[in-house]
Amino acid sequence: MRSLILASLVIAGPAFAQGRITEADVRGFLTRQEAAWNAGRLDAYFAGFTPDASFTDQAYVGDKPPVRYGTSTLPQARTQARKSLQGAKPRETGRILRIAIAADGRSARVDSRVESVVKSRRLCAARVQTLISAKGGLRSRGQTDTFIKCPK
Repeated sequence: MRSLILASLVIAGPAFAQGRITEADVRGFLTRQEAAWNAGRLDAYFAGFTPDASFTDQAYVGDKPPVRYGTSTLPQARTQARKSLQGAKPRETGRILRIAIAADGRSARVDSRVESVVKSRRLCAARVQTLISAKGGLRSRGQTDTFIKCPK
């Protein structure tokens, strides 16, 4: 019996060492991400992204496919956030719609709805992020926000 347990640990060892993403990990990451943004701690917020992360904004135009406004790199997104939030207290609330963890447990796709209020302007978006298991925890590869009409 002891050798069976040891053999199981040897086979499963790489998965344990690399750490499999769980739904709780994803929810915790998103909670910390939202808290950092709402506190205006942009350094903490952007620390949750990989160096090659991309940030895409797009919008629906009727029943047609989304129209892209543009895509930013991590440094560009950080600069844009600092400019747009200058002197403002951001407020963003998110609701997770779906978490899909890859079969190997090393990445997860998260679909959510977010509502942001900045300088009395209210924006709503469908957000998609891909999270990966990285040294030191989860990191986002970036996000795509597709702006939608806010519910009343």
